[in-house]
Amino acid sequence: MKKNKKIVTKPFDRNMKPPKQNIFFMPLIWLYCWWVTRKGKLRINKVRMSGLKPPYLVLGSHHAFMDFCVTPLALFPHRANYVSELEGFEAYGEWLYRQIGCLGTRKFVNDLALIKNIKRVIDWKGILVLYPEARYANVGTNSKLPESVGKLAKMLKVPIVVINMRGNYLRSPIWNLTTRKEAILDATITQVFTKEEAAKATVAEINAKLQEFLIYDEYAWQYETKQAITYEKRAEGIELALYQCPVCKCEFQMASEGADIFCKHCGERWHMTEYGSMEHLSQKNRLLRESYNGISDSTVDFTHIPNWYEWERSQVIKEIEKGAYFLNIKVHIEVLPNAVNFIDLGEGTLRHDMKGFYLTFKEYDEDEEKTLHFSSISMTSIHTEYNYRGKGQCVTLSTVDNTYFLFPRCEGFNATKIQFATEYLYELAKLGGKKISSINS
Repeated sequence: MKKNKKIVTKPFDRNMKPPKQNIFFMPLIWLYCWWVTRKGKLRINKVRMSGLKPPYLVLGSHHAFMDFCVTPLALFPHRANYVSELEGFEAYGEWLYRQIGCLGTRKFVNDLALIKNIKRVIDWKGILVLYPEARYANVGTNSKLPESVGKLAKMLKVPIVVINMRGNYLRSPIWNLTTRKEAILDATITQVFTKEEAAKATVAEINAKLQEFLIYDEYAWQYETKQAITYEKRAEGIELALYQCPVCKCEFQMASEGADIFCKHCGERWHMTEYGSMEHLSQKNRLLRESYNGISDSTVDFTHIPNWYEWERSQVIKEIEKGAYFLNIKVHIEVLPNAVNFIDLGEGTLRHDMKGFYLTFKEYDEDEEKTLHFSSISMTSIHTEYNYRGKGQCVTLSTVDNTYFLFPRCEGFNATKIQFATEYLYELAKLGGKKISSINS
């Protein structure tokens, strides 16, 4: 994190009126985006976009940093405003971020000031771009759309556009950002609802259709288009997402080397092919697998990486429904109150259970510990990082005026598992604690 001689604790001004994108910056932005995407042979497909002029709302799929380079080209020749987390403001400077049209906010909080600023953009006949998943794709698949997106879209009373991108994740997955040069880039931008269509549709109908247009599976697309990624270390880091062995079911014992991922506990090994599927290599360990008495889930096709990922989610759900899920871990805390600096708060404790998160720590320049509670019903998901600024895994918890970056200080922490738990506990909280599996049966 940046170190400043003077620590600034004043919160970010959420109510400041956002500027339009600086018109003099636009040629530079488009040139930079073209330069970054040209090696990926970006192709942009436009559907029902002919004649569409601002104002309108744009929802984008969220794969990687490349999303921010593809979107301006898809919207050319129009400029837009973008909802952005404050990390970017801190990293590149608030003045620059405001000049390129960014509205600052925090992830997974109810920010009424943001809604007000979004309305301002629409009122001056602008384009507002929002990435509703609010984090990069862990294994190249979409996340569930928050219900609030449909409410926002309905409130704005403008056309609703979706840009679904492909190849951005394959080119630079969040768990290993090394560029895979063979991955091609593709985007489809669609006017999903005209202003009149949006006015007639219910919030539920809007959400359902938007979710449909935001579905993606990068590994399925890679296989279908026969994109061979030959990077020799293409599997290194994927154990951050695939943290549980499907054979012995041990957690946090997966490791990677080159194009292989393996379990340190039972020795099972998988090879990631050039086309993004997993080949099970450890046939010599058949007797070992049989010794687990059928513990391996034979109903899941683990050759497809997203299936492995969703199987892990199912294991977390089972753990929660048995009442066995519980996290209590020491963490190092850095807080971002504004667009100026991170503040090191030292050590604290993070607890996660059915009622939500409890973060115990000492605030900056305070002697007494305090505990913040983030209830399950207040968090549809949680922001996760696999190697945040070179410091390793972390999750973040936010209030409207602070974001707490939490880095583990002991074993038993995996950001992906915490994300799965957060999402299911939110669904449970909505249903008053009733098991979803029993309701659906």
